[in-house]
Amino acid sequence: MTRFYLITLILLFTGMSPVYAQASATANFTASATIIQPIGITTTSNMQFANIDAQNGGAVILTPENTRITTGELILADGGNVSAATFEVTGQSGFAFGISLPRGTHRLSSGSESMILQDFTTNYDGSSINGDGRTIRIGASLIVNPNQQPGDYKTTGDLQVTVNYN
Repeated sequence: MTRFYLITLILLFTGMSPVYAQASATANFTASATIIQPIGITTTSNMQFANIDAQNGGAVILTPENTRITTGELILADGGNVSAATFEVTGQSGFAFGISLPRGTHRLSSGSESMILQDFTTNYDGSSINGDGRTIRIGASLIVNPNQQPGDYKTTGDLQVTVNYN
């Protein structure tokens, strides 16, 4: 132990100091953030199945491409507008988004009569928003009862579509 003190005293008197390992270090950094354009969705067209002759019932499948396909024994009559629900999604260019469609079954009613709307589909393929936004369309299946009573059938409440960034 006295040897250690002797070496330390010699180093101090000669102007030299003992060598110690570095016990700490410091680095600097900066912070940044980018605020992106909020995602938005606007309805540009409501879903319309147009004119249907119920006959013995069946289903009308309305595709996102505005095509009606039938199953069962009903007839697609002339007249009326055929339209998948259409939306314009806006937001940060280059960002992809997810979409939530209505789930389950929903009723279209005319007085005390009703039909079921179900099996919603979309043409959205997962691509990103471009500078002008992205147009998406939604189709569904309408279950028509045999001898469905004539009338203008509508949903009793709004159906919701939700979009969010991935």
